[in-house]
Amino acid sequence: MSRRGSGPDEPADEGSTPRRGRRAGRSGAANDFSEMFGQAPTNDAPAHGALHEPRATDRYVRGRTRLTVRELMEQMNAGGEAGPAEPSRVRRQPPADEAPTEVHRFEDLERFPNENDVTTQIPTIRPPATVPDTDVDLSDDATRERVTAESRGQGSRVRPLQPTPDLSDTIPPRSRPRRHPGTRADRRNLGHNVTVTGRILVAVACVMALVGTGFVWGYLQSWNGNWKTINAVNPEDANIRNKDAQYGDENYLIVGTDTRAGQNAKVGAGTTDDAAGARSDTIILVNIPANRSRVVAVSFPRDLQVDRPACQQWDNATGTYGEELPAAYGVKLNGVYADGGPKCLVSVITQMSGLNINRFIAMDFFGFEKVVRAVGGVEVCSPTPLYDYELGQVLRKPGTQKLTGRRALNYVRARNIASEGNGDYGRIKRQQLFMSSLLRATLSGNVLSSPNKLNSIVNTFIEYSFVDGVDTQSLLNLAESMQGIEAGRVTFLTIPTSGTTTDGLNNEIPRTDDINAIFNAIIDDAPLPGEQAKQQAASSSSSSSTSATSRSTTSESAPTQVSATAQNPGNVGVRVLNGSGRTGAAGDTSDQLVSMGFDVRGVADASENREDTVIRYGGGEEDSAATLATMFPGSSIQLDRTVKSGVEVILGSEYDGSIGSPAAVGSTISVSQLPPASNSSNLPNDLAVTNAGDTTCS
Repeated sequence: MSRRGSGPDEPADEGSTPRRGRRAGRSGAANDFSEMFGQAPTNDAPAHGALHEPRATDRYVRGRTRLTVRELMEQMNAGGEAGPAEPSRVRRQPPADEAPTEVHRFEDLERFPNENDVTTQIPTIRPPATVPDTDVDLSDDATRERVTAESRGQGSRVRPLQPTPDLSDTIPPRSRPRRHPGTRADRRNLGHNVTVTGRILVAVACVMALVGTGFVWGYLQSWNGNWKTINAVNPEDANIRNKDAQYGDENYLIVGTDTRAGQNAKVGAGTTDDAAGARSDTIILVNIPANRSRVVAVSFPRDLQVDRPACQQWDNATGTYGEELPAAYGVKLNGVYADGGPKCLVSVITQMSGLNINRFIAMDFFGFEKVVRAVGGVEVCSPTPLYDYELGQVLRKPGTQKLTGRRALNYVRARNIASEGNGDYGRIKRQQLFMSSLLRATLSGNVLSSPNKLNSIVNTFIEYSFVDGVDTQSLLNLAESMQGIEAGRVTFLTIPTSGTTTDGLNNEIPRTDDINAIFNAIIDDAPLPGEQAKQQAASSSSSSSTSATSRSTTSESAPTQVSATAQNPGNVGVRVLNGSGRTGAAGDTSDQLVSMGFDVRGVADASENREDTVIRYGGGEEDSAATLATMFPGSSIQLDRTVKSGVEVILGSEYDGSIGSPAAVGSTISVSQLPPASNSSNLPNDLAVTNAGDTTCS
């Protein structure tokens, strides 16, 4: 009779339908063992080709006994790989028309007893040491008992492999039938399983943290190995002022080089036939104080007149220094880099600013274009289209637009735009607006939230820049220390000048006293005009009662009435500063004053935006200030020690663009006077200021 209790792998009784095995659904090619090993001569083989448990009469071969699967695999592994067949050993093959039989197989076993065959590796059963050396009982009953004993622990049925459960969704607690709580031992095991699961989750979290750390560390090491370092900074420069007060400050000198070599011609920079070597087209000195309360970036005009010390000749193509160059006087600032390279430029800027410049970064046109592409473009806004007579159409339409590639490069390069009319200063302003927009986009998360974009930017920046005192760790430390900084705490200033030289070189003449005041305020962490303007904008947006505070950046009490004597317009030297926020207001007013005979000495943007109009004057110029005040309705005069000569008219937003006629010369006039301006840092009133948080279209 059949042994149904022995498991599904046994064949059914003769005449019955064979049980369908787990592999029965597969194709014959994958399961036809008869083609691979030959057909046994017996007629008792099952109809299907699946592996099956032998019947009781076929369970054993003399001299061998049954093993578990684990034991069989261990013995197979212990046997090692089969070696190459010996050429002298030739099997007796059956005739072509005769199928192999058991006779052939057992003849092979007898002729080749050491053949690497699984069956020959199964050891014969030996009696225990306590049993006399007698023959083992190999009868059917004894063998059956041994088989039963060995298989008892394995179960009669082989359970199929269970699929991996889907743990992505939590199973609702009531979706399963309620179970009996089980025994105390079961509950202990349940608690153990929960603890193990918790430990596994903690381990997974730790692994993820380590993977993240490894990711950052891997990039850190990769980036650190790719920086192109040159010799530029000098922490022992004797021109550093009040070095102790600068402890902990970060001072970056950032240079955009004008070189036509390499790939710069591809982005419209020109060729080496136009201009050989490299010049410092853009120079920005960035101060980050030790308390990380703000960022101040000071732009230097490329044509600023400076004195160059003795330096080594610089080869920009190879990044090396050569022979000694003698000192030169009255040269353009951008030529300092062309002659003496980064080290000489750092020396000149240190002498002018007194800052301890400890970081240097230089990049050319092509590198700038690549970085802007990696960022994904920068959004700018212009009130008018921009056309440069050298570069062509820069912006074809006014308004907000995103720039990338060559358009972005032309936007920050152009310095011959007729609608601006101020040459390099217009370019400096656009560069500050461009960097402000880039900073706002970065702080908003558009860049930092994308690891791929950030990685691309950093790699591009490293590839196309030359640095000194800069590595990945220093940048990471800086970024960590400045987390949470707002764009409104970043202020751009421009070095003030007083016209150009008359020797034909047209160098910009620096206002040394005002420049010293700027950098003294930076070293002392004193307030700066751009920051005050930002505070005014913030207060005016949060309260409607800010008109008094926005009228002036100084602490001013109520004005008083004073009497003065009207002066001849030709004897009044005046500068017109635009604090109204309207483009062109200073230029229009200047034209009107010139037509009335006043000595107009220049126009500029004011360091502050205000509502009222104020005429500030220095010592001995009260009558001249009063003469002008009678021509601007609602204006006041104010003593300001930073005004070195003449008077300065600061136009407010209440000014409607029209002015009255001057009073008769020698007549007594009465005007409103404000208390003296309290400017402890001696900063001038006409600093060109850009706050990175300002989103107005100018």
